[in-house]
Amino acid sequence: MSDQEVSNKQVALKNYVTGLPKESDMQIITTNTIKLRVPEGTKDAVLVKNLYLSCDPYMRERMSASDVGFPSFELGKPLTGYGVAKILDSTHPNYKKGDLAWGFTGWEEYSLIVSPRILIKIEHTDVPLSYYTGILGMPGMTAYAGFYEICTPKKGEYVYISAASGAVGQIVGQFAKLSGCYVVGSAGSKEKVDLLKNKFGFDEAFNYKEEPDLTAALKRYFPEGIDIYFENVGGKMLDAVLANMRTLGRIAACGMISQYNLEKHEGVHNLALIVWKQIRMQGFLAASYYHLYPKFLEMALPYIKQGKIVYVEDKAEGLETGPTSLLSLFTGQNVGKKLLVVARE
Repeated sequence: MSDQEVSNKQVALKNYVTGLPKESDMQIITTNTIKLRVPEGTKDAVLVKNLYLSCDPYMRERMSASDVGFPSFELGKPLTGYGVAKILDSTHPNYKKGDLAWGFTGWEEYSLIVSPRILIKIEHTDVPLSYYTGILGMPGMTAYAGFYEICTPKKGEYVYISAASGAVGQIVGQFAKLSGCYVVGSAGSKEKVDLLKNKFGFDEAFNYKEEPDLTAALKRYFPEGIDIYFENVGGKMLDAVLANMRTLGRIAACGMISQYNLEKHEGVHNLALIVWKQIRMQGFLAASYYHLYPKFLEMALPYIKQGKIVYVEDKAEGLETGPTSLLSLFTGQNVGKKLLVVARE
């Protein structure tokens, strides 16, 4: 067991945010040091070296002072989020030195995690480890739970996905195609639209920024209406979708990225349609479905290895790129799953 003390670079929140976050709202702290072992007498703890960190839209909510959905980050302390880590020392019965795991960790080089809430051992290392921040981690479980458990797709149904080239959307679209559905996605650039059609196999895709009337655009792509909507955007997009849903349609509300940086959230005007059309709309969090993770892996791993599902990542090198990388999610600069490479194994 090492008593070695090393420097521990961190990304911390400097001040709480209203509106669009800026790089100056975060800071890189290089002054801290950490011992590479679990402190004496600390039970059920692991000391990890972080390899990959996941940039996720929900983290914006945690940068605000009010704990409306998720608890706020602590000022001056490292951000926390999903990542892939190597265990260097453990007093926890479920983990040993040398294990790899994905789950909740700190935005820093090394983290001491006491009584881990979400830390899942990685058993399959014949796929890229970074996939455990994405398709084999929280975004993959989000896609699986939202699409299969909440939307219960049937062959031939019409599926629409907003923010479709992101970490979750690209997986949902491919699940939908494998289920025999007709799939349309929207994204915010020509490059992303091309990706949806040519790489991920969507039937159609469009750039929502080029559509002055979203309701008319969806009517064009879904003349028969939408059975399943995988919701990542909210606001005007949700309104347009409600106008185009079919009777007994299902909406999995995964996120609403159009609202995260607004000081006053937009209202939804077409909500009454969920009554007339008997639509079921359900919000959900991936963490409520982690008990299904083994079942999910059983399905996803063969698809990945056979090339039936592809996954696009947008990697940034080094912790110091953390602030820029996180902010890129809200300006649409990321293409695919945004993640930080903190260290090689």
